[in-house]
Amino acid sequence: MTDRRSRTAALRLRGRTRRVTPRTHWLLLCVLVVTLSAALLLQGYTHHMFGITSDDVTGPRGRARAVPGRVAQGGPVIADADTAPHTARPKTRTIALTFDDGPDPTWTPRILDVLRRNHVHATFFVVGTEVVDHPDLVRRIVADGHQIGIHTFTHPDLSRLAPWQRSLELRETQLAVAGAAGVTTALLRPPYSSENDALDDADWSVLKQAGAAGYVTVLSTQDAQDWQRPGTERILVNATPHGRAGQILLMHDGGGDRAQTVAALNTLIPRLKARGFRFATVGAAVGMAGPVQRAGLGDHLQGMALIGLLRGGDWIVRLLEVLMFAAGAVSVLRAAVVLFAARRHRRLRNGHRAGAWGPPVTERVSVIVPAYNESAGIEAAVRSLLASDHPVEIIVVDDGSTDGTADLVESLGLPGVRVIRQENAGKPAALNTGLAAATCDLVVMVDGDTVFEPGTVRTLVQPFADPGVGAVSGNAKVVNRGGLLGRWQHIEYVVGFNLDRRLFDLAECMPTVPGAVGAFRRRALLALGGVSDTTLAEDTDLTMALCRAGWRVVYEEHAIAWTEAPASLGALWRQRYRWCYGTLQAMWKHRGALIQRGAAGKLGRRGLVYLLLFQVLLPLLAPVVDVFAVYGLLFLDPLRITALWLAFLLLQLLMGLYAFRLDGERPGSLWSLPLQQFVYRQLMYLVVVQSVFTAVSGSRVRWQRMERYGSLRARETAS
Repeated sequence: MTDRRSRTAALRLRGRTRRVTPRTHWLLLCVLVVTLSAALLLQGYTHHMFGITSDDVTGPRGRARAVPGRVAQGGPVIADADTAPHTARPKTRTIALTFDDGPDPTWTPRILDVLRRNHVHATFFVVGTEVVDHPDLVRRIVADGHQIGIHTFTHPDLSRLAPWQRSLELRETQLAVAGAAGVTTALLRPPYSSENDALDDADWSVLKQAGAAGYVTVLSTQDAQDWQRPGTERILVNATPHGRAGQILLMHDGGGDRAQTVAALNTLIPRLKARGFRFATVGAAVGMAGPVQRAGLGDHLQGMALIGLLRGGDWIVRLLEVLMFAAGAVSVLRAAVVLFAARRHRRLRNGHRAGAWGPPVTERVSVIVPAYNESAGIEAAVRSLLASDHPVEIIVVDDGSTDGTADLVESLGLPGVRVIRQENAGKPAALNTGLAAATCDLVVMVDGDTVFEPGTVRTLVQPFADPGVGAVSGNAKVVNRGGLLGRWQHIEYVVGFNLDRRLFDLAECMPTVPGAVGAFRRRALLALGGVSDTTLAEDTDLTMALCRAGWRVVYEEHAIAWTEAPASLGALWRQRYRWCYGTLQAMWKHRGALIQRGAAGKLGRRGLVYLLLFQVLLPLLAPVVDVFAVYGLLFLDPLRITALWLAFLLLQLLMGLYAFRLDGERPGSLWSLPLQQFVYRQLMYLVVVQSVFTAVSGSRVRWQRMERYGSLRARETAS
C-alpha cells in the first residue's frame, strides 16, 4: 500500500512537472534565431551581395535586336517602355545635372552647398542602402528643391538579375525614399547605364519591366567620367557640351572620393551659365509633370519600418562583431589561464606527493553508495570498492529501487557491506541516511554506476592529512567510450571538467566535488546539516556550502573512478539538463559568497564568476555566434571565417593534447573533436538555454535517473 502511494505521488509530481515545464522557450528561441537570421540575411544582401563599383565593370555589350530604333536613336528619357515606348530630350541650352551613387555623408553636402550658392537644382539618383544610412541627406535634397530618382537598392547590374530581384531592388529603394523623405519618385537610372545607343537586349528587358512598374528611365547624353577621378580639368572638359543641344550630364556624389567633382562643379556651373546655358532638374528639362510625389501613408510607414529594420540590422552586426571578438578574446585568455594553471597544479601536486600532505592517512573510511535502480552495475561497483587497498566499510542505501538492486547486493554475501533500504526520497536523502549510519570520520560518496580502482580510496583521502581540507574531488573517467557520443563525453571529462578542476583547486574555489568520486569529512557535513535537497545538483550545492564554511576543497587527479556516460542523446540531455539546472540553483543559493571574505569570497568572486561567464553566458551566446558565423561565410570573407574557425579548433586540439597527457590518456579520441563542434556543442548550449528558461520561470525539475547499460561490469572484467 505504501509503495502504491509512493508511485501515485511520483506520478502526480511527474504530471505536475510536465505541466509547468516551460515550452514557450523553444518557440522564443526559434523566433529569435529566425528573426536574427532574417535580419542578417537582409543586411548581408543589402551590404555585401553587390555594392557601388566603377561604371565600367559590366563587360562587353550584347546584341540589341529587341531594342526599338526610336529608343536607340531617341532621347535619354524613356517612358512606357513596356507598351508604346517614347523618348524625350532636354530643351536647347538646358543642362540637367544628375548625380549617382549617393547620398554620401562627406560629398553630398558639399555638392548641395555648391548648387545652393549657384542657385541650381539637380537630380540625385540615390542608392537605397545609402538612403537607409543617411536619411537626413535625402530630406535635405528634397528640401533644397532638387529631384530624387532611384538608382536601385544595392547597385547591382539589373540586367543580370532575375525579374523578382529587379522588382525587389526597385521596391526597396522606393520604400527607403518614402520612409526617409516622405516622397516617391518615378525616375529610375539603372546602374552601369550610359547612353541610348549602348542599350542591348538584356538592358531593354530591364527597361520594359521598369516601365510596367511605372518608372521612367533616365539615361545620360554626357558623362563627366568623374568616377575615374581623372583630375578637375579633365572632368571640366568631359562635362562641357559641344554646341547648343540640351544635355543630361552624369556625375557622382557618392561611391568614392568626389573632391574632384566638387572642385569641377565650382567652375563648371558659372562657366556654362556664362555661355547661356541654364540648369534644371530632369523633369523640368524635358517638360515632365510631377515625377516626384508625396508618399502615401502606407508607403511612408513601410519605408520607415524598412529603414529601422536595416539600421537595426547594422547595429546587430556591429554588436555581434564586438561580442564575437570579446568571446574569442575571453576564450583564448581562458585557454591560456587554464593551461598555465594545469601545469602549475601538476608541479604543486608532484611536490605534495614528494613531501606528502602530512602523515599518511590510514584510518578506515565509510563509503556511501546511494542506489536507485542500479542493478545493471551495482555489483561491479561494490566489488571494486571491496578490492580497495585501504580499509573501508561500504554502505549501500537503496532508495526505493524497483529492479531488485538491494536484493542483488544482499545476495552477494560480501563481508563489510551493509544494505539499508528506504522509501524513494531522492539522492540527498539516501546520502544523509548513509551519513547517519557511517562509523568513520572520513566518508567517500560514490554513485552506483561507478567503479573504483584498487588505489582510488587510499589516494582520495590522503589530502585529509591537512586539517584544513574538508573535501576532495577525484578524477571521473568515462568507461563506455565507444561511438562518437562516448568519445565526445570522454573528451569533455578530460579536457573540460578536469582542466577546470585543476584551475579551481589552484584558485581555492572548487565549486563541485562530483557525485561519482568524492571524499568528505563527516563532521563537516554534519555541521552543515547534511546534504541539502533544495537543488538538483546536490554535489555542487554541498561543495559550495563547504567552501563558504571555510573548508578547503582540493582535486586529486590520481584518484580515478570509472563511470558510465549516457549512450543516447536523450539520456545525455536529461543528465546535463539536471546538472546545469542544479548548478544554476546552487549558484543562486550561494550568491552571497560574492560579497564575503576568506574562502567564501574566493568561491564567490572566482568560482561563481567563472561559472557564470563560461557555463552560462557564453553558451547562451553560442546560437547567435553560430548564426553570425554562417553569415560571415555567406557574405563576408569565407576564407577569414574558416581560418578563424580552424585557429579556434587548433587551440582546442592543443588543450586536448595537453589535458590527455596530464591524465595519461591516449589522444586517439581527439580525431572526433571537429565533429563535436557540429552536434555535441549545440546540444550543450541548448541544455543551458532550457535550464536558464526553467530557472527564470521558477519551475521545478525532479531527479532524473540515467539508464544503465552494464558497461561497468565489462570494465571490471577487463581489469
